[in-house]
Amino acid sequence: MREAVARVLGAREQRGAIPLITRFSLRDAREPATSLRVLLVENNAVNQRLASRLLEKRGHSVVVAENGLEALETLEKESFDLVLMDVQMPVMDGFEATAAIRKKEGGSGIRVPIVAVTAHAMKGDREKCLAGGLDRYLTKPIRPQELDGLLENYLVRRAETTEAQESTLSKK
Repeated sequence: MREAVARVLGAREQRGAIPLITRFSLRDAREPATSLRVLLVENNAVNQRLASRLLEKRGHSVVVAENGLEALETLEKESFDLVLMDVQMPVMDGFEATAAIRKKEGGSGIRVPIVAVTAHAMKGDREKCLAGGLDRYLTKPIRPQELDGLLENYLVRRAETTEAQESTLSKK
């Protein structure tokens, strides 16, 4: 049946089985320049699913950590382009985790972007997050357009950094 539909749509006849396309094969085929590795630090299961789906739908890969301590352990093993950090969590909150990450980075010149994700939207909350070492501020519930702008910003930054590094290497 699939071959009949393919012929009706104008596909050329193919010998052998037509390869099956899955969400995993599509994810593997994506252009790496348009995809971010995101660490989502969130203790609420509903918020985890929502944010993960929003990110995966946009072509990004997501690893979830339940709290700040788990985030630190994950960052020891893997590298990420972006961390979305809930600021209110049990065990270790987002502020403590961010402080530990920034301390570990020290003067290495490597700074992982950490975005506060919080339901706190009162005057001064944004400033408190930025003063705590977080790079940006995203309010819950996450608005898809706001998320898109944020992700695009980090994709552009990563592309610029990669180009600068390649330019430096080619001059040597």
